Parts: sequence; C-alpha cells; structure tokens
Amino acid sequence: MSGNLFGDVARAASAEEFRELLCRPGIKIERIVSTGQCSPPGFWYDEPQAEWVILLRGEARLRFEDEAEIRTLRPGD
Repeated sequence: MSGNLFGDVARAASAEEFRELLCRPGIKIERIVSTGQCSPPGFWYDEPQAEWVILLRGEARLRFEDEAEIRTLRPGD
C-alpha cells in the first residue's frame, strides 16, 4: 500500500478488497474497498466482534437485523 488510504485502489473489481492496516490484541483496522458489490438476498453478516465503520467516499446501504429501514451512508458517516 502506498501509505495513502486512497492509493492503490482498483477502479473496478469483482470482489471487495480487504487490506489489513493494523492488527494488535483487541483491535484490527482494515481498509475495505467496494466497487458496487452487495450481499445476496437473505444473507446476514453476523460478526463475533464489535465493529466501527466510517465511509470515506461514495455511498453505501446497510440494514441491521433489528431495523426495518435501510440506512444510507455517505462520506463521513
């Protein structure tokens, strides 16, 4: 990686790109680049650890299991 979060980003890819930036006991920070990929209908991510997410560019939509409405994330969310 170039040292810049926006560096070395593929313009289009068939799968999301995961790049580990820091990993220590109790914390893992990774850059995830998505170029329009989405989960299949009916699929839920059920992560065993807590997550903190920030959207830097573009837009993303997600829904929590206990919420009826889809959340739209924009840069800074």
